[in-house]
Amino acid sequence: MASSIEGPHRGRPRAPAPDGRRSAVPVRGRGRLPMPVLALLVAVFLTGCAATTGSTAGESSPTAAAPTAVAPTVTAPWAAGAPGNTAAGDGAPGTGAPGAEDTTRSRTGPGAHPDTPAPLGGLGPRTLAMIPGDTRQAVVVTGRGRDANRSEAVLYRRTVSGWEAGTAWPARNALNGWTDHHLAGDLRSPIGVFTLSDAGGLLPDPGTLLPYDESPGFSIDGTGFMGEPLAGSFDYVVAIDYNRVPGTSPLDGTRPLGADRGGGIWLHVDHDGPTQGCVSLEEGHMRQLLLALDPGQHPVIVMGDAGSLSR
Repeated sequence: MASSIEGPHRGRPRAPAPDGRRSAVPVRGRGRLPMPVLALLVAVFLTGCAATTGSTAGESSPTAAAPTAVAPTVTAPWAAGAPGNTAAGDGAPGTGAPGAEDTTRSRTGPGAHPDTPAPLGGLGPRTLAMIPGDTRQAVVVTGRGRDANRSEAVLYRRTVSGWEAGTAWPARNALNGWTDHHLAGDLRSPIGVFTLSDAGGLLPDPGTLLPYDESPGFSIDGTGFMGEPLAGSFDYVVAIDYNRVPGTSPLDGTRPLGADRGGGIWLHVDHDGPTQGCVSLEEGHMRQLLLALDPGQHPVIVMGDAGSLSR
């Protein structure tokens, strides 16, 4: 088996209620105003009502998300159909999630929209549009360059106020970098957004909520591209749903796109060298990721070089 067997693509937006505050013009209790002045005051009052009545926040589409922070009390429309309760996964190991959310503040600015989520990493609109609406966990793996095999991984958690970043972990990808059209043997990792459905490994299940296949089939030996030993690389793996059937063991060899498009692209334990197509993390970080991922949050991995992901 190679150093990194290759890895397939596999809500309720609540419109805020209209502002119920009323505009009012101070009226003195004594004295009588001249008719022209009184008429002017009435006109000003009616104009104020017209300015505030009927203005409601419209829903935004996933491809038109404003890049500014939003009011944390409104459910982001990207998560259409997703529950507003974000307690699941809070404080999970490896998420690096900040403290309790402040649900009392609302930040606005030019282009701000109360229904749009805070931005996710440095992802561009084309990449963001590929993330399913019900996804609430996203592992973003950003390569240092198109042809580089070093990268960084961050687990993001989606809340009502937008995406919250966890701790950044060092990562590795394929020897020759990244590609938009992965082929078997090209030694490049596929660029894109892929679901994360299944896990496994040579070691026992550390307690992940993902389906886990403990099997001797994850044994590996030999050396990698840098002469490094490969033993232990598949102690823990998470199958990346590129050219595979979700809901099966990472070891399943079915290739819906055909064998020429590669497959077996995994997240697995780093062996101190580049991979053939997978993404690797240090073993401790792989354990943390396995404990954090929750199928109920519909996790995905967003992977590619920084330039490609910014599209």
